[in-house]
Amino acid sequence: MRRRFYGFTRDFHLYLGLFGSPFVLLFSVAVFFLVHTWLPRLGSPTSDTRLVPALLLPGDLRTLSGRPLIDALRPILKTAGAQGEVGFVSRLVKEDALLIPVTIPGRETTVTLNLATGDATVVTREVGLASALAILHRSPGEHAPAIRMNWFWMKAWRWMADTTAYLILFISVSGIYLWYVLRAERRVGFALLFAGALSLFGLAYALSY
Repeated sequence: MRRRFYGFTRDFHLYLGLFGSPFVLLFSVAVFFLVHTWLPRLGSPTSDTRLVPALLLPGDLRTLSGRPLIDALRPILKTAGAQGEVGFVSRLVKEDALLIPVTIPGRETTVTLNLATGDATVVTREVGLASALAILHRSPGEHAPAIRMNWFWMKAWRWMADTTAYLILFISVSGIYLWYVLRAERRVGFALLFAGALSLFGLAYALSY
């Protein structure tokens, strides 16, 4: 029974690790672009501005807020060719307009929607692969949960990010089990575990004071 459980754990440790490795690699590479600003951005940002006239706007757009506002803007943005994850919408009171940021990894779009005329000024910036990786790394999480994850593909990315976290947890626990079963490696393993734990708690203590 113990041998069967060991074989089962070893196989899952291997195959699930292989499945999750591309996502772990993406998160790892993205950290370098988040932390080290001197790294090349893999392409120069480009910008494009266009005007989309006379969009059909719902009559209650001025009174909506939060997720209902995002849902009402979704078909308008689709018509304007500005699909993606919608961020926090700003109201420009004097201009009677909405400022709508829309993000796709590698592309940042700002839509200024005139509520009186229905005209939309769409400014699109292609920001490159490095920024795309940084966006993917930061996106999962409870940032403005009332409105975030309003684009299907960003929801799918959040699901994959959650799956990756569970896979890393499983691989870590199963790896400790597989190491512990190998008696010849226990002494070295205990030393490395102690050194890792000491480094972790030492750094956490230093950062908290």
